[in-house]
Amino acid sequence: MKRVLLQQAYVLHRCAYRETSFLVEIFTVDYGRLTLIARGVRKTRSNMPGLLQPFVPLLISWAGKGELMTMTYVEAYGEPKRLGGECLFAGLYLNELLTALLQKWDAHTDLYRAYEKTISALQGKVLEQKILRSFEKYLLEELGYGLLPKSELSLHNMFSSEQYYRFIPEQGFVVSELDTRSQSKSNLFSGASLLAIAKEDWSHEESVQDAKRLIRFVLTPLLGTRPLYSRLLFKQPHEESHREE
Repeated sequence: MKRVLLQQAYVLHRCAYRETSFLVEIFTVDYGRLTLIARGVRKTRSNMPGLLQPFVPLLISWAGKGELMTMTYVEAYGEPKRLGGECLFAGLYLNELLTALLQKWDAHTDLYRAYEKTISALQGKVLEQKILRSFEKYLLEELGYGLLPKSELSLHNMFSSEQYYRFIPEQGFVVSELDTRSQSKSNLFSGASLLAIAKEDWSHEESVQDAKRLIRFVLTPLLGTRPLYSRLLFKQPHEESHREE
């Protein structure tokens, strides 16, 4: 039997399991993503259900055999991250991405630290899109799907700020013309914008929006038919405001 004691973790998602338990999806600092059974907690007066919420830093212990193990202990490990409004939806979006894209039991310690830093940054009153774009970019690089070189030399050998580039899945970027009318411009990017994205220079709104478009192109085949419910939460307030207008 395997036992792990007091591992730093965050809850990504939980759901009811049988009559009295939860299945809890967690992201840990040393073991990556895994699913644990929190047995009997729905019928007890313990504080465990209140702790097993997203954005609460935890220390978790578990034991068992095989892939699905049993949570044996949980305690808070700091103050909860307090996300509200669109920042809350953004945090739930990050949790969905990690659940969908991370293989179970693959350690991603640096990604864990980046996630923790990101949800701390999402505690503001207004959602800053650059926070999401930086995390998405880092996540894709961590999983081996980074599209842009990191070294300054490679970056400038690949892109010119004066050119435009079309992104083609499984091929990458090819030089294109801005005034191409026979093809969609949805996958067309300026070299200046791609250079800014690579350096995470979010000083221009165009780069932030282009990063969003580019990351969507990469994420779509990785997610497959799996819906991201947090995106629907983003859309609802905007749709309601349009109806009111």
